[in-house]
Amino acid sequence: MEQTKDPSTHHTTASADRISFFQKAAYSIGSLVNQFQAAAISNLVIVLNLGLGMSPALVGVLGAIPRLVDAFSDPLIGYSSDNTRTRFGRRRPWIFFGAISSGFLFALLFQLYKGQAEGFYFWYFLVIQCLFVVAFACYSIPWIALGYEMTPDYHERTRLQGFSNFFAQIAWLVAPWFFKIMNDKTMFTDIVHGARSLAIIVGVFILVGGILPAIFNKELFGNLPKANDKEKGYANIIKDLWSNCATSFKCIPYVKLIAVTFLIFNGFMLASAFTLYVIVYYVYGGDWGKGGTLLGYFGTFSSICTLAAISLTTWISTKIGKRKTFLITMVLAIIGYGLKWIGYNPQHPYLLLIAAPFLAFHLGALFTMVPSMVADVCDLDELQTGTRREGMFSGIYWWIQKLGMAGASILAGVLLVWTGFNVELGANQSPQALLLMRLCDIGIPIVTTLIAIYIIATFDISETRAYDIRGQVERRREERRKEERRSEERRAEERRSEDRREKA
Repeated sequence: MEQTKDPSTHHTTASADRISFFQKAAYSIGSLVNQFQAAAISNLVIVLNLGLGMSPALVGVLGAIPRLVDAFSDPLIGYSSDNTRTRFGRRRPWIFFGAISSGFLFALLFQLYKGQAEGFYFWYFLVIQCLFVVAFACYSIPWIALGYEMTPDYHERTRLQGFSNFFAQIAWLVAPWFFKIMNDKTMFTDIVHGARSLAIIVGVFILVGGILPAIFNKELFGNLPKANDKEKGYANIIKDLWSNCATSFKCIPYVKLIAVTFLIFNGFMLASAFTLYVIVYYVYGGDWGKGGTLLGYFGTFSSICTLAAISLTTWISTKIGKRKTFLITMVLAIIGYGLKWIGYNPQHPYLLLIAAPFLAFHLGALFTMVPSMVADVCDLDELQTGTRREGMFSGIYWWIQKLGMAGASILAGVLLVWTGFNVELGANQSPQALLLMRLCDIGIPIVTTLIAIYIIATFDISETRAYDIRGQVERRREERRKEERRSEERRAEERRSEDRREKA
């Protein structure tokens, strides 16, 4: 017994728990779709301000409202995915529908032309984006849940998420160049024209790439019976949905992972809204051409570094465990933000690149480690509740993150105005505004990451405990299967006895 508690004990992944390269690749194309839409929309949305003249605060509102709509739909979609039973599985029909509908809507989102009133742009973008985020949630929430259940192994889960996250970085190699491409007068008349064209390309990719996991990936729990045949009716469904939500929030390790992601991811999103403005107005004195080029190089180099960071994070995790790996990588990310302050240098603009190898661990490690840790928590939840609820966990997890993203979107616009930035001043921004923008860009993610480190230090599902939980869960499943077989045998015997009585 003492041997199983020895922290030096290291489990080897059984061959039956390994995910094939083809299965990982199919799932990872879905990851690329998921990241590419996020990267594309964050780089294209600037056209509303710089191309169509909308105020930054109003653009912030446009980013917030659809996320609120999206956030509240996520738990419902996750719950529905958990309770869907088709011959194609629980997740795959949702993924297929979501990919097709969201690809079409993304292409439609940026079909805007100059000459309209600000109100027209606002309402057009708001309505289409609200439809898009719900359609994409029909894809992303079941797709994320699928990743939680593709293997029961502690380490293989990390390898899957590392492989998926590695593949997804292609989106961030391409997307930082969107502004420069949109601003290329040899291809487009202006950035508005460029945004329209790029949106169609991205929409087609979402549609085509998004359906591949639905076609090729296998579901480990695709043929589960429903937990219980609950009473029909919308009232009972809503009651059961709220009950599932309440039960999820009673799982403390899960709540910790939600809080950690909320802090790191939304701290990053809030701060990154300032990066382009700092590069253009502080480093290059208002030169959008040079600023767009540096942003492109910085984004591309950061993505290359992230590929290495993900691989290193995955490898380290299989050696020392998930929690320790997470703590190490977040400290490296904080060092990167400190170097970013040094890198914002008007005399040596490309000094900014020194921060990239360290910053790569911020989201690279976050979205490699946390999904793998959530998968472990799903086993704990099954041990405590007797049900598999990957969809519900996926929905609630991203419901909270998107609420944060909505708040970050509004706050970013408000903070940009608060700093004193004024697009009409061009290169003549005040020194105070430039200083405050840099402080927001660098200081916010450092503070949120420090808080996250404090929380994750108390996360208590180690490798040994994860395998112990898995063993208990699998024994219970086998006991239920035996009980079901005995029940079926009893029913069969009762039917035979009834037949004999009728014949007699």
